[in-house]
Amino acid sequence: MARGKGLTPKDHNDTVESMNDSGDANAEGEASAHRWLLFIHQLPPKPDYLRVKIRRRLRKLGAVAIKQTVYALPSSEEALEDLQWLRREIEAEGGSAVIAEADLIGGISDEELEAMLETERGLGGVEDTEVATTHQVEPGRTWVTRQNVHVDRIASAWLIRRFIDMEARFKFVAARGYKPKRGELRFDMFEAEYTHVGEDCTFQTLVRQFGLRDSALRAIGEAVHDIDCKDEQFNRPETAGISGLISGIVQAHSDDHARIERGSAVLDDLYAFFRKQRV
Repeated sequence: MARGKGLTPKDHNDTVESMNDSGDANAEGEASAHRWLLFIHQLPPKPDYLRVKIRRRLRKLGAVAIKQTVYALPSSEEALEDLQWLRREIEAEGGSAVIAEADLIGGISDEELEAMLETERGLGGVEDTEVATTHQVEPGRTWVTRQNVHVDRIASAWLIRRFIDMEARFKFVAARGYKPKRGELRFDMFEAEYTHVGEDCTFQTLVRQFGLRDSALRAIGEAVHDIDCKDEQFNRPETAGISGLISGIVQAHSDDHARIERGSAVLDDLYAFFRKQRV
């Protein structure tokens, strides 16, 4: 992702590292059209609220996650100052953080990162309980996603047909190389209109961008996130059971339409459960 001959702190008091091929700072600035600040951090297991707090702070700064604990911003003096303050907050809580200035050479392109940042700006860096803009679609659209659907695509398809486009039709294609036809909407695939944004899985992105203010959907999204992203960010007690049910559906059915049909029945019941729980 980033390359460099060495890691040289710019300031003794601030952990800001340079990852470049040239030792001449002026030459580096002239040679590179794209420069990024990477915020690489590690948080202590306690207190529990710290992870959410730091994630929200980074979103407010307009940073996007390119890895689970690696966030990116365009390099600027203002962004650097903001990240330095955040680093000090993390260290005060017993965590650690490194700020690096880097060029991207693999894994993600400048254009892809710029698109992610533009999407984040469109959301306005809002808190999880807010929605900056609400998307709308005409009913009966064709929604395209990758073949061999699993938890995020199954749950997203259920969400689309239940709450966004009740007449939705689904199309399953290869992961790369598909050129969408006019009027098609893609989800949970490369360059899709609706996919992962920051730390949100596709289900969570759809909930946010279509303004679905529903605590039961939020709870489902948290479980889907932890299964799909293979982490324990929300650590809901229901997640393991949901994961087992979805895995069973995937193993029992090779047809994507059948997986969505079976998964939708499970999600209908799960939604009813969370509604009664008033999560």
